[in-house]
This record gives sequence, C-alpha cells and structure tokens, in this order.
Amino acid sequence: MLVLLLQTIQWLFLTLLAVPVLVLLVQVVAACWAAARVVVLSEQRPRIAILVPAHNEAGGIGEVVAGIRAQLETGDRVLVVADNCSDETARIAREAGAEVTERRHETLRGKGYALDHGIGQLAADPPEVVIIVDADCYLGPQALATVARACMQNNRPVQALYLMHAPEGTGPMRKIAEFAWLVKNLVRPLGFQKLGQPCQLMGTGMAFTWQQISQANLATGHIVEDMKLGVDLAEAGQPPLFCPEAMVYSFFPSSDSGVSTQRTRWEHGHLSVIQSYVPRLMVGAIRRGNAALAALALDLSVPPLALLVMLATVSCMISVVAWLALDLMWPALASIVLVMCIGVAILLAWSAFGRKVISLGELLSAFAYVARKIPLYFKFLFNRQVAWVRSKRDTE
Repeated sequence: MLVLLLQTIQWLFLTLLAVPVLVLLVQVVAACWAAARVVVLSEQRPRIAILVPAHNEAGGIGEVVAGIRAQLETGDRVLVVADNCSDETARIAREAGAEVTERRHETLRGKGYALDHGIGQLAADPPEVVIIVDADCYLGPQALATVARACMQNNRPVQALYLMHAPEGTGPMRKIAEFAWLVKNLVRPLGFQKLGQPCQLMGTGMAFTWQQISQANLATGHIVEDMKLGVDLAEAGQPPLFCPEAMVYSFFPSSDSGVSTQRTRWEHGHLSVIQSYVPRLMVGAIRRGNAALAALALDLSVPPLALLVMLATVSCMISVVAWLALDLMWPALASIVLVMCIGVAILLAWSAFGRKVISLGELLSAFAYVARKIPLYFKFLFNRQVAWVRSKRDTE
C-alpha cells in the first residue's frame, strides 16, 4: 500500500513537471525550425507618447531620454514620471528634453502607480499609441516606430524584444544569467510567435493603443506588474503580440546586491503569477474555447530556467533511488526523459541563439549557478517578496 501511494505521488509530480518541460521544448524547437511569421505593420506611423517611470534615475535618465528623442517625430511626446525621487531625476530629464511630472506618496509606491499617474497626465491630450520604456533601457534602431505601427495595425498590445546584457568583464555567473534571460525573452516568445501564439509582457518596450492602456488597471503595487497586465489584457480578448523586429536592452547591475534584488523581484513575482493566474487562465480558456488564453497559461507555467532544472534534477535523483530501493522503474525512466528534454532544449537554444553570449564550457558550469539560487527559492516558500523593490543601479 505504501509503495502504491509513493508511486501515485511520483506520477502526479512528474505529470505536473512535464507540462513546463514540454512547453519549453516545443517553444525552443519552434524558435529554431518553424517558419518565420512576420509581424504586420500599419502603413502610417501613429502619434505616440513614450511613458518612462523613473525612481532615482539621475545617473542614466539623460542618456535614456536622448535615445528616445532621437526616434520621435513631430507630434510625439516623451513623459518621465519622477516617482518618489530624492535625487535630480526630474531636473536632468527636463534638461534632456522630456516632459516631466513628479509624483509623491508615502505608501502607494511602485511602478504600477507611476504608470497610472503618467496615463492620467497624458489624458488631456491622448496619443494614438503609448509605449512604456523603463528608465534604464536603451532602444534598438527604429524600435519605437516598429512597435507603434504593429500595435496600430493589429489592435493588440505589442511587446518588443527585451534583452539584458552582462557588463564587460563580469564572470561566468553573469553570462549564464544573460543566457537564461535570452531563453526567456527571445527564444521562448519567438517559438510561440512562430506558432501564432501570444507572449507575456516584459515590463519595457511595450506598446498599447490609448484605449487599451487608459482602461487598464495599472495602479497596483504588484511585484511583477507587467505579467499581471498581460494576463488582464489577454482575459479581455487582447493577448500581447511579440515583435522581435524591435529591440530594447539594458544591463545587469555589476553589484551583487543589485543583481540579488532584481532576481528576487523577478523570480518571486513569476512564481506568484504561476500560483495565482495559471489555473484561472486555463479554466477561462476551457470555458471560452480560447486557444490564446491556454497558450498564455502554458507559457506562464514555465518557471525560471534554474528552478526548472533544479526540480527535474531532484525529481530524477529521488526517482532513481526509489527504483533501486522499491523497483519503481517507470517513474524513474520518465524523470530521466524529462531531464533529457530540458538538456536538449537548452543545448538547442544555445546552439541557435546563445553562442555569442556564452561558451559551451561556461554553459556546462551552470550547476553552480543553479545551486546559488536555492536560498532564493526557499525564501519564496517562507519569506517571499510581495512588494515592488527597485534594483540598485551601477551609477549609485
């Protein structure tokens, strides 16, 4: 009886684990080999407003605003929301040529509240398309025009390709983090885009029609407000569209404290979204017969790559021990297959997209990177981060 119970638990866990593993594999294979799907752009460029939420960004806001203004046309605007700033962010942004609105509140803090305030300021003269760009992000060529035209043509929120780069001279752990980011923000959404499926919103490089963004519930302190916004829009029948032809990029902080804060916010937020929204989206998809909702639920079900590797490895080890001790062969073989699927997906992603980011030797040292993140996941279980916290910049 005990053996049967153990086997049932094993199969239940392996079934749940198989979902994100197979989603990852399908996305990577599609990104590598599926036919390209071009995002259709409107013939005319709409009038746009760039909304830049900023909290104590004096060290870099001038360069960011200059990069944005270089891509603006007559009638466009760039609005910086200096949110609870205690430095010279507002002054520097004005001197760089941006419109600036300052917001202060003792308790309602976070990017969502800053965005809501900015939309309120734009409402007096609303643009056709609003594009959100973080205050530490830079633009690729024609990024603003591309996402704006895609948004106008398709009447859907549009997400540009958002990459994070490791600073020059950093060690292999930062390169592994850059590769993991590449898989999450390029390979996986590209695979689903080629299959005609939506993507998650990534927080920056996001374009919305005025009607979409003005009606959205932005004033929240959600730890990953971008993921929540993408879910809300998908449930409203407007799932985000991935546009890899446009790019925004930023850099990981050089300091360990900055990286730790950033990683905790992203990963705890992602796990909270899995817990809160994946079941709801899947139920909604079944009730409505909505493939886009189901695809978004499956995409969100894939946890951070390091955690997925960790779960599959631990499951495999336990299953092999159970095989040797209790002759439970089939769960062990299934767990080995799942580990192999993850390995194949990672190697395919590296071969097609990651060679310039990290060498194969550095990639094979990733187990140390995974091990270093174990405390982060235990913290999620016992002391998870629930409030939005800005990462420390290298300029501070």
